[in-house]
This record gives sequence, structure tokens and C-alpha cells, in this order.
Amino acid sequence: MNPDKGSGFLGFGENEARRVEAIYQTPDVVAQRERVLDALALRPGERVADLGCGPGLLALQMAERVGPDGEIQCIDASESMMALARRRCAALSGVHLRVGDVATLPYADHSFDAAVCTQVYEYVPDIDRALGELYRVLKPGGRVVVVDTDWESCVWHSSDQGRMRRMIEAWDRHCPHPQLPRTLAARLRSAGFENLRVDTITLINDRYHPDTYSFGVIPQLAAYASKHGLVPREEADAWVADLQELGKRGEYFFSLNRYLFFARRSAT
Repeated sequence: MNPDKGSGFLGFGENEARRVEAIYQTPDVVAQRERVLDALALRPGERVADLGCGPGLLALQMAERVGPDGEIQCIDASESMMALARRRCAALSGVHLRVGDVATLPYADHSFDAAVCTQVYEYVPDIDRALGELYRVLKPGGRVVVVDTDWESCVWHSSDQGRMRRMIEAWDRHCPHPQLPRTLAARLRSAGFENLRVDTITLINDRYHPDTYSFGVIPQLAAYASKHGLVPREEADAWVADLQELGKRGEYFFSLNRYLFFARRSAT
């Protein structure tokens, strides 16, 4: 099987959703959420859109910041992810969740003071349509934070660099836009956004440990590459075993750049 680029990784079943939830609770991603919250600078009483809310961890923290007079509207394409978010946010009357598509938002024009979309647009085939929808639902002067990954920025130590390249190239196919940050600033400006600034969020793991982002990604990457016939299963298994061995020897190293984009809708 040789799938087209972006053959799809969004069909999360319950087990896959729980694995992603575990990754999102590692210190690496907890720190990323703090960066997002700092950039949003939410105020009490604000109405916020969480586009691609996943298991609801960010929604929970945003609800604390906007308080009882604020509101968080969450949307996600995965029913399994939404089930986790519903359980997590069940006690919060100001958090509203629904399954849906970030490229066709079910909200009225000028509905939100702020919006956030993390690790989602790289999976959306028609990004420009999605950004147009984002612009539409924000109030004039409303602000947005978008975070996406450039997988070509990955530095991952391996005893076989050729095999590592093949694994990363296979993983590139799990979403339509694995290097989205390179064009996202221009796309945001074309959609009408202003006051754009970009920051880097670098994930660094210098140990092979369950409480790290890369540890959680390893089985996902290996399963995707072998399931879709992009590398032989034996090669994927050997890649995993090599990373485990490097961890035992204290030689493990992983680094990946994510990019945080802050922008505002024009005030008129």
C-alpha cells in the first residue's frame, strides 16, 4: 500500500485517543499549553473558540481564566477525543463541546473574543478555507493563537540515520501539511489577520522516558509507517529497538520545533 500524502491520522479510536491524551499530559506539552495561555492572555468574561480541542486539557485551563461569566466553545473531528473532553469538562457549565469540522465552523459571525487552534491545521486539507472561517467567527480586533509543527525540524539521534530519515519521511504522510509553519504566516495575512508575530516552541528530550513527548510518539510513528506499507514492519521494529538501546546507554536525544503564531482580526 502506498497512500497519498496526508492519508489521514485523525480517525482516533478510544485507545488511540487515550494514548494521545497521555502524550498531552507530559511536561513537554504541559509547558506548551502554558505558552499558549500566556499568548492568549484571556480575561474574565471572554468568549473563546477552541478549534480541535482534543481531550479538553486546554479548554479546562481556559475556562478557569475566563471564569463563570466566560464561555469556551470547543469543536473536534474525533468523537473519541470529544468523549474524553466531555468527561474532563463535565462540571463546567461554560464549556460547550461538539463534534465538527474546523473548516466549516458552526458559529455566527463575530462570535468570539479569542480563538486557539493547536496541532490541527496541519491535518486540514483546505487550510485557507479554515482560516477564512476562523477570521469570520472572531470579533473585530479578536485575537488568535495557532500552533503547528514542522517535522523537518526534527533532530533525532539514531544508530542508522538512513533508517531514521525513512521513518520521518513516512511520518510526513500522516497529515497533508507536515511543514505548514513555513507558509502559515503568509496564509494568515492573506486571510486578513494583522499584528502577526511568531515564536518557537522547542521540545527537547535528552532521555528515553515515559514522561516525554517523543517516548509517546515512537509507537504511533512506527505503527503508522508499517500499517501503511511505507516501511517494512521489521524496519520499524528495529528503529524502535535502536531508540530503546540508545536510551539504555544514555545516548538518547530528540528535538522538535513547533511554531506559535499570534494574530488579530482587523478592528474594522
